[in-house]
Amino acid sequence: EIASALKELCDKYEFEFYFKSSYDKANRTSIHGKRGPGIFQGIQWLSDVRDEVGCKVLTDVHEVWQIKEVLPTVDVLQIPAFLCRQTDLLVRSVELASLTDKVVNIKKGQFLAPWDVKGILSKTGTDNVWITERGTSFGYNTLTVDFTGIQYMTKEFDVPIIFDATHCVQKPGGKGNSSDGNREYVPGLIRAAVAQGGIDGVFMECHQDPDNAPSDGPNMLRLDDVEKVFEDIKKYSYDNSKN
Repeated sequence: EIASALKELCDKYEFEFYFKSSYDKANRTSIHGKRGPGIFQGIQWLSDVRDEVGCKVLTDVHEVWQIKEVLPTVDVLQIPAFLCRQTDLLVRSVELASLTDKVVNIKKGQFLAPWDVKGILSKTGTDNVWITERGTSFGYNTLTVDFTGIQYMTKEFDVPIIFDATHCVQKPGGKGNSSDGNREYVPGLIRAAVAQGGIDGVFMECHQDPDNAPSDGPNMLRLDDVEKVFEDIKKYSYDNSKN
């Protein structure tokens, strides 16, 4: 349902659409957090979304063995932020993705400075790689967005830079047994990111009823609010060839 709604909106606004979902949320705050259906059921569901909706799909991998299981189904492998320095996972993901003309999207850890991305790229190279900004740790349970850092990465690194607006407003562990967040700030952050130029894509989580979503609800956009955000991207983009 979510993929179909977003695909229709992306077609309307002439955006390329990648649907992202996780078969296993392996880095939950609490042992009681919902993790997902598991790799084999999750891959089948992603395959169904890809075929029925007609869109590209993306999912995370957490361990090297998962790469070969996931790669035939997805267009993009994603390396979670907490694993962005895991050498074996990075190297093998890019090796296998390159053989099949797939992409590896690496979430820049919230503990890294923008210039530390060079360490990631020293392991992967720049072919078939994206880097995603998802906020920087700013004390306990709080993230902030360094827009000068985003500009630094767009100028210094020859890879697409993606802005993850909804994880940037997350408050990791903010509720004690789960994360909190401030979804009301997401549209403004997206306007600022696309207006400064250089951004190659926007990553955003959304749900029909975020307050009852199984994961990351407090920082998710409501599905009904997404079209206004798309309008803003068109309106405020510094370079409308890069939406």
